[in-house]
Amino acid sequence: MLVNLQTILKDAYEKGYAVPAFNVYNMETVKGVIEAAEEKRSPVIMQFYSRLATTGVSDYLLPVMLAAANKATVPVCIHLDHGSGFPAAAIAVRNGASGIMVDFSTLPLEENIANTEKAVKLCAALGIGVEGEIGHIGSAAEGVSEDYTTVEEATEFVKRTGVSALAIMVGTAHGRYKKAPKLAIERIREIRNAVKTPLVLHGGSGVPDDLIKAAINAGICKINFGTDLCYSFLDAVFAVDRKIYAIDLFMKEPIEAVKKFALGKIELLGSEGRV
Repeated sequence: MLVNLQTILKDAYEKGYAVPAFNVYNMETVKGVIEAAEEKRSPVIMQFYSRLATTGVSDYLLPVMLAAANKATVPVCIHLDHGSGFPAAAIAVRNGASGIMVDFSTLPLEENIANTEKAVKLCAALGIGVEGEIGHIGSAAEGVSEDYTTVEEATEFVKRTGVSALAIMVGTAHGRYKKAPKLAIERIREIRNAVKTPLVLHGGSGVPDDLIKAAINAGICKINFGTDLCYSFLDAVFAVDRKIYAIDLFMKEPIEAVKKFALGKIELLGSEGRV
């Protein structure tokens, strides 16, 4: 069943688990994620990157995601990830997204707040929750910043924008890490206690399981997985016998690989059996 961002995160916030958010790219990755969520009776967020909206790919991908969500017997949120601005957000809403992230984190704080607040007000009329970001979460290839989001910044941001979820910089980055990251667990806990809003951890791929669990215990309610899901799919694609040329048959193992990856993260995040 299709639900909005604020609905899917409410239970996680109240009961102390995290909802896995998987970036999907095609019917096969969608199928793997949904099958895992159904098997584990877990709520799930399916995300698509901003560029998929701005390049027109979401015009084709979102109908697949919506069909899967509407058919599912577990809660599913379809979410724009790292929306690069208002055009990407508008396209995502037009295509049926039930959650929107707008990322103005590279701008000065006042501009980030003003732009995010505008997005929140626009989406509120449609019942769509907005995720914002305070403290820019960059690429792992460039190194992991230790310029963590402060409690003061997070408090001001949430108060003035009214976001439904807040992505914070606490020691992660996007992509594959050169070495295992170290998370600022106490900072997560301090921000959680101060803002009373679901917190989001980006760059979940490659973070050790013990740190994932510690982050959830400290207050993280949504964790994003993109890079490792891509590798699970592609590694399986490359391993399939090239004698299989019927694409539906060829894709059976890649779908199963994505499902297996998603099953593991659902168990890790404690979202299993929540439906």
